[in-house]
Amino acid sequence: MEIRSTTDQDLDVFVDTLHVAFGHFREAPTGGGGLWWSALEMDRGLLAVTPDGRPVGTAAAYSFELTLPGETIVPAAGVSAVGVLPSHRRQGVLSAMMRHQLTELRARGEFLSVLLATEAVIYRRFGYGPATYTQTLTVQRHRAALALPRAPGTATGSVEVMRRSECGGILEDVYDRYRRAQPGALSRPRSWWAVGAGQPPISPAPRYVAVHRDTDGVPDGYASYSLGEHGTLTVDETIATDDAVSTALARFLLGHDLVTRVVLKHCPPDHPLRWQLADFRAGEVGGDTDWLWVRLLDVPRALTARGWFTDGELVLDVEDPFLGEHGRYLLTVRDGKADCVPTDREPDLSLDVSDLGSVYLGGTAPSTLVRAGHIRAHHPDAATLADALFRAERPPHCLHWF
Repeated sequence: MEIRSTTDQDLDVFVDTLHVAFGHFREAPTGGGGLWWSALEMDRGLLAVTPDGRPVGTAAAYSFELTLPGETIVPAAGVSAVGVLPSHRRQGVLSAMMRHQLTELRARGEFLSVLLATEAVIYRRFGYGPATYTQTLTVQRHRAALALPRAPGTATGSVEVMRRSECGGILEDVYDRYRRAQPGALSRPRSWWAVGAGQPPISPAPRYVAVHRDTDGVPDGYASYSLGEHGTLTVDETIATDDAVSTALARFLLGHDLVTRVVLKHCPPDHPLRWQLADFRAGEVGGDTDWLWVRLLDVPRALTARGWFTDGELVLDVEDPFLGEHGRYLLTVRDGKADCVPTDREPDLSLDVSDLGSVYLGGTAPSTLVRAGHIRAHHPDAATLADALFRAERPPHCLHWF
């Protein structure tokens, strides 16, 4: 079997192979665009091919930017479109593609890789760990009253309802401002907006958009939504540059007439809406799941790239079984910056590279993984120190689907 890079001429073969791998059929193209594969970067794709030339596996990567704690923005490879034909599973095809891909990413000088896992049991063995989480909030309209706030912070401005087809530029601009300040957020390349790739509101699927504008008329938030059967208003995503704007958009959505319930998708676990409802139990949490998985390809570069909020030293003993690597590093943090160098000192924590990926953005406490038996703490204070060091200024969250 050969693992080879793809070119633009391989697009149809790549897409057809991937559809077969998942048992799907290709959608018919429409004049409005919106096909997810229209954003594929074919110079970053891989095909697994049998000796007689049959494609049996695919893997792709997108060129994203990832916002780290401290509002540091770095390049990250977004792994996607990974599939193996049912006739060739459990024969080492996936492992071969993943190893080939990680080697290629390193050769490109990349030190972080991210993905969305179709199945949670697959990617940890390749060194990825869940790093951000998301959930759905459902509010019955008759229980949607908001409590009177006890602290200042009410947004001033206005909400305008627009059609998705009217406000693509607004969505692109507001999202870009939001993602630059949100740990765990990915960029949405301009090419995605141009071809309508992905899910709403990037795709041209019919949607209404509640656009919030500040007192100067500048858009600073939006909510993309649709009304379905039985009076359900479903919100694809809410993007706001601050909490006051988020509250104003929530107030608009929950006050929509001819609606029996409001379903807000992709809410961060710390979303304040449940606390803002007069009836705390009116906010029903569902769909609580992992979202962005992170894989470190160069531990020192990754740890020195992000911002830090507590001074301290920590010795990390990191195993990377998939790539057959092992390293022990002294992480020293002073005044928000980190230094990370190899060391022979005794470790404070021993962990798998996938666990390091989980704690990297600050969304998973190292002490949680110690309690779960994933990370070994070599002295009683190690987990507490690691929790303080790896925390972010706010919980990481990722909305982007790829």
